[in-house]
Amino acid sequence: MASTADIRNGVVLSIDGQLWSVVEFQHVKPGKGGAFVRTKLKNVLTGKVVDRTFNAGAKVEIENVDRRDFTYLYNDGDSFVFMDVDNYDQLSVGAATVGDAANFLLENQQVQIALNNDNPLYVEMPASVVLEITYTEPGLQGDRSSAGTKPATVETGYEIQVPLFVEQGTKVKVDTRTGDYLGRVN
Repeated sequence: MASTADIRNGVVLSIDGQLWSVVEFQHVKPGKGGAFVRTKLKNVLTGKVVDRTFNAGAKVEIENVDRRDFTYLYNDGDSFVFMDVDNYDQLSVGAATVGDAANFLLENQQVQIALNNDNPLYVEMPASVVLEITYTEPGLQGDRSSAGTKPATVETGYEIQVPLFVEQGTKVKVDTRTGDYLGRVN
């Protein structure tokens, strides 16, 4: 057990059996009354953000969350298999834990996985990835980036919106947080 003085950004707290990551915190000492800590917490598994206030000196349970580098190997039906970069151990992660990151995973891609007591909590992708367009309607002469967008399927099977001039076989940079097209890659 730790006290509220140990609360910092990025620390993971265990509250009511759920894991919450501290997004923001502020120690407040009003002129009248006792001091308190105002926090903004994000649920590690669901991503829900809540505001919570703790009295100064209150006991909180800080969880040990280890973020390690892994390499994605392959999809095994309902789970994804990753290899630890340091010791080459393989880790099988369920599809629910991987979540939307599955839309951008390619073999041999580097990711970070947050572990708590060797249980995977979530998969953290790089901010952007380079993917190849496997199918899109052909563009027409004179199409420009400001004219609009069209759907395109990337090599992972995920569909994104790209400008009209992008053709099949083009490598594009995609934002992993939103799924937005960021640009072409040579």
